[in-house]
Amino acid sequence: MLKKVLLATLTTSILLTGLCGSSYAQEKFTIDKVVAVVGNSIILYSDVEEVMEQFTLERRQYGYTSDRNPKIEALEVLLEQKLLYNQALIDSIEINKVYAVEEAEERVGNMVASVGSVAALEEHFHSPIYEIKRIITNRLEEQNYAQQMRRELNSKITITPGEVERYYRKQHKDSLPIIPIQYVYSQITRYPESTREAKLRTREQLLGLRERIIEGTRFDVLARMYSEDPGSAAMGGEMDPMPVEQFEQPFGRALEKLRPGQVSEVVETIYGFHLIQLIEKNGNLYRARHILIRPQFTGEELVATNKFLDSLATAIRHDSITFEKAALEYSEDRYSKYNGGLVSNLEMMENNPYYFSASDATTKHYKEMLAPDDFRALETLQPGEISDAFQTSDARGNKISKIVKLLEIIPSHPANLKEDYLDLEERALAEKTQDEYVKWLDKKIDSMFIRIDPEFRLYDEFENKSWLK
Repeated sequence: MLKKVLLATLTTSILLTGLCGSSYAQEKFTIDKVVAVVGNSIILYSDVEEVMEQFTLERRQYGYTSDRNPKIEALEVLLEQKLLYNQALIDSIEINKVYAVEEAEERVGNMVASVGSVAALEEHFHSPIYEIKRIITNRLEEQNYAQQMRRELNSKITITPGEVERYYRKQHKDSLPIIPIQYVYSQITRYPESTREAKLRTREQLLGLRERIIEGTRFDVLARMYSEDPGSAAMGGEMDPMPVEQFEQPFGRALEKLRPGQVSEVVETIYGFHLIQLIEKNGNLYRARHILIRPQFTGEELVATNKFLDSLATAIRHDSITFEKAALEYSEDRYSKYNGGLVSNLEMMENNPYYFSASDATTKHYKEMLAPDDFRALETLQPGEISDAFQTSDARGNKISKIVKLLEIIPSHPANLKEDYLDLEERALAEKTQDEYVKWLDKKIDSMFIRIDPEFRLYDEFENKSWLK
């Protein structure tokens, strides 16, 4: 089953992203033979070749090959995309078309840079630049429609505890997934006592940068030099366009007050301090860039926090105070302090759209999911022991010190309902989602106009025989 899920994931990746590569050599605009029609969409022979190439690249990365006919396999991926796209239009699925336009602009810009000039690109494709942009934009829009349609379908699938149990019971004992080693632990965290002073220093630094921008230095240049946001610094601080309410507050409120080109005052969020520049507003989408700087501390300031936690750890070891009471009184981690310091994945759930239910909460942590500094401290402990204080960063990159207490090590083992319900639920839901999708797809194939060129009607090579109705 796992192999089937992995293949489905790979196929979806190619289906949704494989048709528009970043280099101009992958963009093909030859009007050639039509090999299939789905609804109001056509599939060209060159499209099939393009997906074949993408399959080869993806599989080389994953280190395996397929024994299927590559042309039929590529065509089946394209048929599925066209069907999802047409159904998305029928169901009035909405997408953000601005993304497709901006992505097309970026790709055409890269293509022009590759060949040296707009004229060279137009000569290469025998098309004017606006036509090249239109074709790429249309392709990207189609992929976005297909992707959103699949998301809509997946979002409707739920699973009950009874279904999870039936999934588990039908698995052969030797085929049950092996659950890696897990850790259960508690923590007490403290931010440096000198946070107020560090914040003042950071504000002063950003005010200096703002003055330089006003005097003529380009915002994007300073963002590349000073911003501590790894996701946008390399892009001159530019972020993806979003509605104002999706930005962290008060970042969004400050952005909403700006005019294009204007620079904000210093804005503080949970991530640090920002300067913000509005590039443009398109409908309810704000396109902006920012410079993020987090408070910086001296070595002495950081050591002082560690000394406090070390003294607290000593008191706990001498039974002067329990770990649970110390966490409640002194820890600054709002996700664990009220639970005796017990660390869960609640913060990750809060910031991750793929978690939908409180049932996803857990206090068991795989090694791969632990922060490296936490794991280095835990691996030196026996259950019940408390670490010395160590410096690390919180989930937003801010400096923090902590001590941890190892509560339990759960050895690697075959999955079972008692200990690993969430893992089994995830696998059972993935299987059900795929099964329901295949049923939906078969019904849509029956009801939608589909024609496939005789050259490609090699019945035994199609994984879903419904395409050859």
